[in-house]
Amino acid sequence: MYDVEAVARVDLVRTLRELGLDLDQVREVLRRQTTLADVAAEHVRALDAEIRTLKVRRAVLRSVAQRRSSTEEMKIMHKMAKLSAAERQRLIDEFVDKVFEGCRPDHPGASIAQGMRMLPSELPDDPTPEQVDAWVELAELVADEEFRASCRKMAVTADTDRQPEQPFVNDQAITAAKQALADNVDPASAEARKILDGFVEPAMPAEERRKWADRLDTFTDRRVGRYWELLAILNGWPQRPSSIPEMEWIIAALRASA
Repeated sequence: MYDVEAVARVDLVRTLRELGLDLDQVREVLRRQTTLADVAAEHVRALDAEIRTLKVRRAVLRSVAQRRSSTEEMKIMHKMAKLSAAERQRLIDEFVDKVFEGCRPDHPGASIAQGMRMLPSELPDDPTPEQVDAWVELAELVADEEFRASCRKMAVTADTDRQPEQPFVNDQAITAAKQALADNVDPASAEARKILDGFVEPAMPAEERRKWADRLDTFTDRRVGRYWELLAILNGWPQRPSSIPEMEWIIAALRASA
């Protein structure tokens, strides 16, 4: 009743169905409304997207298991990890745009703004729990109004025509503060004042010391440091050592000596 061509068509239908094609797609192939190569290419793209989704889901579940997260935490993690590359980038771009709104394109923070946008176009094919956690934490961070306000204050302060010259050599001050922290020197102690006098002019007036402490405090925020750490995790960048603890010690010492 059936010739060889009919048997071949049935075999092709069975093969296409096993590959996941629906009946409409099979019908189009058989009617030659589309080529088998085109259908196969489309399925490859669909399977690639599904594989990426499954890998992200696996990474989320692995992270949940390791962190012993609650059901609500898992929902948040899964929702954030599933965002498309465009949606992730838009979330970051909206944050950066708000922070640097109205600032001059050539102002000192312009390069910082560009760097703050540097999300990877995609999460890795096989994201680690650390990378999933980093993305979720980053999304929560940029949504935090207090963090946004702190970053905005930094941007506005930096966007001035006259930038005062810092009253000390940064590397020298950081090195001294690092040693002071290692030695557990209280910033309010007499010993701290001696260390401070090593890189800050001893005759600097108290009002000037307070002013500089406030200015340095504006640019010293552990959450901003964490933002760069999270970007490094997501982009596979090497982690840079942070000098925020040292700057916090210098700020406290300046205020104590005022």
